[in-house]
Amino acid sequence: MTNLKDSVSIIKGIGEETASILASMGIFTVFDLLEHFPYRYEDYRLRDLQDVEHDEKVTVEGKVHSEPSLMFYSRKRSRLTIQLFVGRHLIKVYFFNQPYLKKKLNIADTITVTGKWDKHRAAITAQECKLGPHQNTAEFEPVYSVKGSLTVKTLRKFILQAFQHYGHEIDENLPISLIEKYKLMARKDAMKMMHFPESQEDVKHARRRFVYEEFLYFQLKMQALRKFEREHSAGIAQHYDLKKLRDFFDKLPFPLTGAQKRVINEICADLKSPYRMNRLLQGDVGSGKTVVAAVALYASWTAGYQGALMVPTEILAEQHASSLQALLGQVGLEVALLTSSVKGKKRKELLERLENGEINILIGTHALIQDEVQFHRLGLVITDEQHRFGVEQRRILREKGIAPDVLFMTATPIPRTLAITAFGEMDVSIIDELPAGRKMIETYWAKHEMLERVLGFVEKELSKGRQAYVICPLIEESEKLDVQNAIDVYHMLTDYYQSKFHVGLMHGRLHPDEKEQVMKEFSSNQIQVLVSTTVVEVGVNVPNATIMVIYDAERFGLSQLHQLRGRVGRGEDQSYCFLLANPKTDVGKERMKIMTETNDGFLLSEKDLELRGPGDFFGKKQSGLPEFKVADMVHDYRALEVARNDAQLLINQEDFWTNDEYTQLRNYIEKSGVLAGEKLD
Repeated sequence: MTNLKDSVSIIKGIGEETASILASMGIFTVFDLLEHFPYRYEDYRLRDLQDVEHDEKVTVEGKVHSEPSLMFYSRKRSRLTIQLFVGRHLIKVYFFNQPYLKKKLNIADTITVTGKWDKHRAAITAQECKLGPHQNTAEFEPVYSVKGSLTVKTLRKFILQAFQHYGHEIDENLPISLIEKYKLMARKDAMKMMHFPESQEDVKHARRRFVYEEFLYFQLKMQALRKFEREHSAGIAQHYDLKKLRDFFDKLPFPLTGAQKRVINEICADLKSPYRMNRLLQGDVGSGKTVVAAVALYASWTAGYQGALMVPTEILAEQHASSLQALLGQVGLEVALLTSSVKGKKRKELLERLENGEINILIGTHALIQDEVQFHRLGLVITDEQHRFGVEQRRILREKGIAPDVLFMTATPIPRTLAITAFGEMDVSIIDELPAGRKMIETYWAKHEMLERVLGFVEKELSKGRQAYVICPLIEESEKLDVQNAIDVYHMLTDYYQSKFHVGLMHGRLHPDEKEQVMKEFSSNQIQVLVSTTVVEVGVNVPNATIMVIYDAERFGLSQLHQLRGRVGRGEDQSYCFLLANPKTDVGKERMKIMTETNDGFLLSEKDLELRGPGDFFGKKQSGLPEFKVADMVHDYRALEVARNDAQLLINQEDFWTNDEYTQLRNYIEKSGVLAGEKLD
């Protein structure tokens, strides 16, 4: 009796050595083999060149119209050129490093060529050439990833055998209601089409089925986790004083934007709810997240609770403390700052006042999670730039209270596609509107040879009493990379500005105390030009700095460039960003162009995702993003949103947990362990 869980070695021709190679590819069973889908398809159908796009791969049949012309560049490198009549087109065909074809190709011969079409030069760079007319067999061939001595042709043979003997075992795993709703192929048919399509249309329909299936299963897991955590983490219903909150709004030195009001309403609804808040607040640089945090902390205080705000650096902690003291001090709240610099008697006194409830809001670095820090009645925990802290650090802070509400904040705009995937178990709030009157940062792309003009412009701004950042990708000179390094640039600018302006140097290898000192001197305008690596990327607030110069800007992703640019434009004066770059690739040039066209961090993050892919956006190792066999989060984002909405509806309807139609989906969720309180991989 056949079974999809049978070892792959049951397939004829798969011996010990091949089974070992397949195992290294993650293929152990017949089902694994059937789920090893092609990553692309070779299209060998003949097409009219009129319909072929520039740089597209194409197969043509034609008659040789000229004698082959052979040119050698070196002993091993050559180019053979012929003219070929293809239908009504006379085109050139180039064969690289295949001199032997000179004797095989004769005028009036019919040949079939596959290669890349250059529409502008009416030429094909050949990858394959077959003597004789086009054969109609295998017009549309799947291409698989393989390892070792295993070839694509052999793998295809194994998959065909597996289908012939096991195809009838492939069960449907989606409810009939969803299959009919979206007119999806049956699973067995879709799997067959993925491996043995006859056209691009076949692949499109089969792929559509698997994209939805993968996204739905992943989102079911995320939504089940969200539901489980919500229902099993009894929170505190914080009944805040609405009248006091409205009075607080009236005392703010500026009106709230529509986006801030919307986000505050979402947070306040969470505070009131008996479930624990687990919300991510995204806001672009300068969108006013600090005010939203102040409102949330104040609302929690009116309900009788303390609040904590944890940030990654001392400087950022000091800046937040200063902002929140100004906003909350006027309504009678006691705001305190706790960092490693607070020592001795002062620290002991602060901790005592915190424990007996005299301190209402505590702001600090990871010093907040030390054992000695005890709150009287902690109700709200806010973590700024939450990706800078480990899961364990955030957990310890959360456990300082009894089920406090938790708000994560980030100034790194995460594309909606990634936010609903990577943070699927959290609620996501977005401040997508900047305060009125905020000036856009003027951004210019300059080639390295224009450096003198850029420095001249910087000098004019410095002469007006302003300050500048100069960012470099490296700390010291590297033989491997031809990029500007911070130490060289520091010496060059010190020499260039002589005694007119004070130049400072900042990088990751400095001792934390040295970093703090440099930043304090820059904040107080003792340093006018700060040469730095990307350590200044997040959270530094120097309103007097109006210029950002980024060396070798093509080496940074769009989101990182945007974060760096966000260090300026924080005061009332017009600010400028210069991208020094000589990009060699089209992607590099595209990045520079996009940066000069928009200041919208969310638009940039979407573009960055398209250009770099999700793994590079978060950093592959710590991305925590799922690996999909067929689906692509960037290009299939509409399907992702549809699947998420469907998963949410299913998980929250009673019928889902009892109806036989959903048995497969329920089994999957139960096997994933999320209903037992286990975390996802």
